[in-house]
Amino acid sequence: MPLLKKKPFTLLEPPKDLKPHELVYQVRFTKEIFRDYQMYLNRTNLYRQRTWSCKISGKANLTFEEALVSEKHVAEKVQEIPKVLVAPALHIIQYSMLSLKDLADTIATKLQENLFVGAELHGEKGGGLCPCKIVKVLDEGTVKTQYEVAWLDKDNKILETSVAKRDDLIWKKFPFSRSILKSFIRESTYRSAPWVLHNNLAQKHGISCDPPPELKGKVFILDGRVISNKKRKDIEDRKNEADVDKEYGKHKKKKVEGEEVEATSKERNEDNQPLRDPITYPIDDLLVQPGADDPVFTDRPSPSRDFNIQMDCVGDLLMVWDFCSSFGRMLHLWLFSLEDFENAIRHKESNLILIFETHSALLRLLIKDNSEYFSAVPKRNQKFKITLINWTEYLCDFIEKINIPDLSTNVSTIKRGHYGLLDVKAKLWILRELVNQVLETDLVREKLDNHIEQRQMLGAIRRGEALEEGRKRRQEKEKFKVDSVDDKVMNGESMESAGNNPNALANENHHNENGEIAEKRKGESISAPEKHASYKSESCRSDIAPKKMKQNMGLEVLEENTKNSSSKMGAKQLKNEKKETVERRSKEQRDEYYEREMEKLVLRTNSLGKDRHYNRYWWFRRDGRIFVESSDSKLWGYYCCKEELDALMGSLNCKGEREKALHKQLKKFYSRICLELQKRSKDLAHKIALEEAVLRRSTRVRALPRENPTNAFLGYVNKWKED
Repeated sequence: MPLLKKKPFTLLEPPKDLKPHELVYQVRFTKEIFRDYQMYLNRTNLYRQRTWSCKISGKANLTFEEALVSEKHVAEKVQEIPKVLVAPALHIIQYSMLSLKDLADTIATKLQENLFVGAELHGEKGGGLCPCKIVKVLDEGTVKTQYEVAWLDKDNKILETSVAKRDDLIWKKFPFSRSILKSFIRESTYRSAPWVLHNNLAQKHGISCDPPPELKGKVFILDGRVISNKKRKDIEDRKNEADVDKEYGKHKKKKVEGEEVEATSKERNEDNQPLRDPITYPIDDLLVQPGADDPVFTDRPSPSRDFNIQMDCVGDLLMVWDFCSSFGRMLHLWLFSLEDFENAIRHKESNLILIFETHSALLRLLIKDNSEYFSAVPKRNQKFKITLINWTEYLCDFIEKINIPDLSTNVSTIKRGHYGLLDVKAKLWILRELVNQVLETDLVREKLDNHIEQRQMLGAIRRGEALEEGRKRRQEKEKFKVDSVDDKVMNGESMESAGNNPNALANENHHNENGEIAEKRKGESISAPEKHASYKSESCRSDIAPKKMKQNMGLEVLEENTKNSSSKMGAKQLKNEKKETVERRSKEQRDEYYEREMEKLVLRTNSLGKDRHYNRYWWFRRDGRIFVESSDSKLWGYYCCKEELDALMGSLNCKGEREKALHKQLKKFYSRICLELQKRSKDLAHKIALEEAVLRRSTRVRALPRENPTNAFLGYVNKWKED
């Protein structure tokens, strides 16, 4: 059963009270039955999401149906493992603490030592390696086991039988690959770290289900299944919580039921009809209906389909070319354009340089990796020098090794030196199988692991800088608040001092005037009215003077403080703006640097997205065009100009999940795609001009075929070739 976000998923049981003639909705591939259409629709949309993974192979980002097909296909491959090797493999798996990759490598290494009846091998005979098959195991269980082998000819017919030692036998083709072995491990176990076999499988092969002594304190058995200590604690905690909440749940049940009745009564309108919740976009694209608020969508342009090869070969052509472009440095293969590769595949010449370099680079990597292919050709040439003369011999060895019947029919044509006469489909099929084998090598895995680690390091650095910027922003905000409070306090103190100083001066002047008047009139006799008038006038002057001085001093101090604060704030604001500009510019430069570095580490081209009809859209950075793949992968097309790109983006309805995601990706890469499209248009115009120049040339002076731009692939030179 496929996994939902790497977790088990349970199908729904059919309704118990289902009547024989009742109309229902049924999911085609799960046979689930629904009475309500909305529930059926929700379930179908869940199955269409790419959140499922194959339980056996581990492939992710699949729909439910794709995961089912993958499980069926992998299960058939797992059944091809010889039954003689199943029990030894299961003994190694049981309670192993190794990772999946290490466990698969360990099993493969140990099983290669076990030879069984019917195994096809190569044995030393007459100073060379000859194909043979084990007929009988002699002296089994002894230190030096011997085997009775039947020597075979090219048609796998038995020539003679003899006895051979284990050291004289080499695997011709191991019965299964490591990927199948990983699938076998997943299918045979129900948990990892440690890996534990299913009970019925362990009992069938006589394998103990009890944990070994070294794992006694790390795992324990509950209901016949092994679980970890952490899960054990969680189970015990849940049991305790269940006992505590049991009574509380009974008390709360009535209250909850009352609230549900009240909520149900509210969800009806005046006509006692249930209200429908408003649609929350985005939803599944096929469910989107035209709305009044929709923008004006443009007509989607028809993609061009003028390929030079058959339509059913375009997918393989793009896959092989993209792989060679992405791993060019590792393969020591100089990059070439998609048009050159397409023309070279169509060409009838057998020893075309571009085709030879592509095949030899892939074969050389397989030999260098010491892979399963290496064991088939150990004595051919100790230097493993693949040349323009003998490269087809290595290619025939590879085709015989993978043993695909429909592909093996081409071996005789290749051996006769007529590789160029093969059908385009057969050529791309061979290259596709070569690429698939190379992808399973340790060299490619190490490169992928290194790129993943580097991407993770760049991501960690970027996240660290983002956290540091956030911390700085918070500190600046706090500092700004403190500065504003300090400015307010300073302004308040200056105003207070400006208000207090005039009063003090006024009081001092008032005391001086009173003293002068007293001294002036000392000894003089003043009448009561004069005395009263003099005091009144003096008091009036003393009141008016401090007020005027207070106002004048206050205005001067206020203006001075305002000028100082405004100048300080202006300078500070200019400084902050300049600092923000520099930081913004440096941040943009860092972002551009990260994008460039991330792009260098991209070794796999992912699709941009899908439209409402599940057509996939691909953009290869080294070609520029946007390729369109139909939902069944049988039809291909492409867009090659900016106007078509704009029309495509204008036709996407963002209310749908798929088209919204596709529009987001197209918008993200819009500027770069436009640059590539413009560059392609210029190159195409230049190529047409050169072709016209060749046609206009005088017939008396014949142009060499390689001067024609359409024959540029004939002049390919591998500048990265190993010495």
